[in-house]
Amino acid sequence: MEKYADYIRQIEIDALWSGGKHVVWTLDRHVNILSGINGVGKTTILNKVLRHVAAHDDSVRPALPHGVKVTLAPQGATMLRHDIVRSMDNPVLDADTVRLMDKQIVSALDFRLYQLQRGYLNYQVDIGNRVIAALQRGDTEAARQMSARKAIFQDMVDRLFSETGKTLHREANELRFRQGDDVLTPYQLSSGEKQMLVILLTTLIEDGKPYVLFMDEPEVSLHIEWQKQLIDLILELNPNVQILLTTHSPAVIMNGWIDHVTEVSDITVKE
Repeated sequence: MEKYADYIRQIEIDALWSGGKHVVWTLDRHVNILSGINGVGKTTILNKVLRHVAAHDDSVRPALPHGVKVTLAPQGATMLRHDIVRSMDNPVLDADTVRLMDKQIVSALDFRLYQLQRGYLNYQVDIGNRVIAALQRGDTEAARQMSARKAIFQDMVDRLFSETGKTLHREANELRFRQGDDVLTPYQLSSGEKQMLVILLTTLIEDGKPYVLFMDEPEVSLHIEWQKQLIDLILELNPNVQILLTTHSPAVIMNGWIDHVTEVSDITVKE
């Protein structure tokens, strides 16, 4: 029987950039921030691990192809739950997106929000069913705990968006926002608001399970105050997540995360 991992313990990559440089990166259980100058290989490292994980349909084997080895914890785990957040808000005109243009879905961020909206609906149905089951067996505390994470998410979004007068429309099944007398879809938000919503939604629907969240420069488009809060917000929504994040922003580490920064040069070894 396949066993899910709690987190990645170590990443090893042979011949990064097809040269004599290799990567050996021992990870923290929760927060790992990869830093370095442009072109040094931050995104390449993340992409190599992601391509391998995706190629194996979420199954990570002891000996991996393409010179990538991922050591999972606990020992004996073979499966890895993972998500990826990128920073692009560029136009996307593939066939799927063209069909959705009448819904204002015309960028990579919009399309990701569209996917997450569906995940959010499924999450609500699942939580609702579990709450009903808990209440039927008389376990009101379990029902309260199941509902708490969604409430934390809603309060979090309202607090972050308060400067522009937006609040979540809590009576709507789909994600909608109130701004005065107007009701807005997620696709009408600013790039920074969309980016933050993608990050928080991705974390919420992990449902508190152990996940590895890969993020490649997620601070792009985010206000500096949001950058400072980013890691803490993610950990509040899912205390069991492990974050692997690349960044150029000093603000991301300002809330006590400087000791979790690793320079690419510090994990690169030569033959």
